[in-house]
Amino acid sequence: MKLAVLRERRDAEKRVAASPETVKKLMGLGFEVIIEAGAGEGASIPDKQFEEAGATIATDLKAAVKDADIIFSVQGLEAADAKHAKKGAAQLAVLNPFVERDRIDAYASAGLMAFAMEFVPRITRAQSMDVLSSQSNLAGYKAVLDGAAEFGRAFPMMMTAAGTVPPARVMVMGAGVAGLQAIATAKRLGAIVSATDVRPAAKEQVESLGGKFVMVEDEETAAAETSGGYAKEMSDEYKAKQAALIAETLAKQDMAITTALIPGRPAPKLITEDMVKSMKPGSVIVDLAVEMGGNCELSKPGEVVEVHGVKIVGHRNVPSRLAADASALYARNLVHFITPMVKEGELAFDFEDEVIRESLVTKDGAVVNERLKGEK
Repeated sequence: MKLAVLRERRDAEKRVAASPETVKKLMGLGFEVIIEAGAGEGASIPDKQFEEAGATIATDLKAAVKDADIIFSVQGLEAADAKHAKKGAAQLAVLNPFVERDRIDAYASAGLMAFAMEFVPRITRAQSMDVLSSQSNLAGYKAVLDGAAEFGRAFPMMMTAAGTVPPARVMVMGAGVAGLQAIATAKRLGAIVSATDVRPAAKEQVESLGGKFVMVEDEETAAAETSGGYAKEMSDEYKAKQAALIAETLAKQDMAITTALIPGRPAPKLITEDMVKSMKPGSVIVDLAVEMGGNCELSKPGEVVEVHGVKIVGHRNVPSRLAADASALYARNLVHFITPMVKEGELAFDFEDEVIRESLVTKDGAVVNERLKGEK
């Protein structure tokens, strides 16, 4: 069995889908591991470390994938490169299928068996495979640090002979994995933290981290969460009530960190221009949803802009800003995913298994995932 690990080609992507640790684990499963030259440079893993772990270094993408049964990558093969992989090879990556449907169709045309790792169901036995959680956790942490770097004041209360420095006030919008880590990080830095989410279940989690929960509670919130643990799209009436509450709270904050995403849809707009105007001069907004349209209507992908005296941080691909740790976690996610599929030294995908069924997007020349059928 041959397994290829690719060098990432997209802007701002420094992660890699393997580490020396996971190379050894993959070899223990019976894989011959081929690493494309330079794949680990962005994550501070030189080719020599992969070689010392037992991998073979391929000169380029074509050489890496031509005989590979499994292809590991972070962002996935580009559509134009799918033809270089052998028919029937399995591609494991974060594929963004709703947005990049043309690439999914190219995988199907090339006969690839593609798995979208972000589609792995959020069930107990698949927690170790959950790439969204592993990467979002780091993104939430880094968002606070990025915000603090732009903030012109200290986070904790400081008692000095010259007077007292008050603590910063931070509001986290969206209390999923990224949001909860942002709350914990801001609290560790000494901020007073509040948080909001449409899911009532988030209240206990926010409060357990020392945050104050801010939310409009009515009949609609009782059904605000999908069975997979994601937030649902709320009614316009609810959005209006929540926006009024958020506007009132936001005007008192020094920083807002937005993390709200709905799978397959543009990011919900949580912070309007009027809300930005209401914030104190020198305040900071960090928009983790900027690549999906942004939670703040003034954020710009890949830029830090200042509008109405407020800095709005829109870094792309925030997990990649912690490439070494993000790569190590992602690589382990992939190993946990593929390990049950190896039986006696051979690949044996169980297509009735819930994890496989939910994450498989193309097979035998067709798009097979139910979430994508009819989507164009």
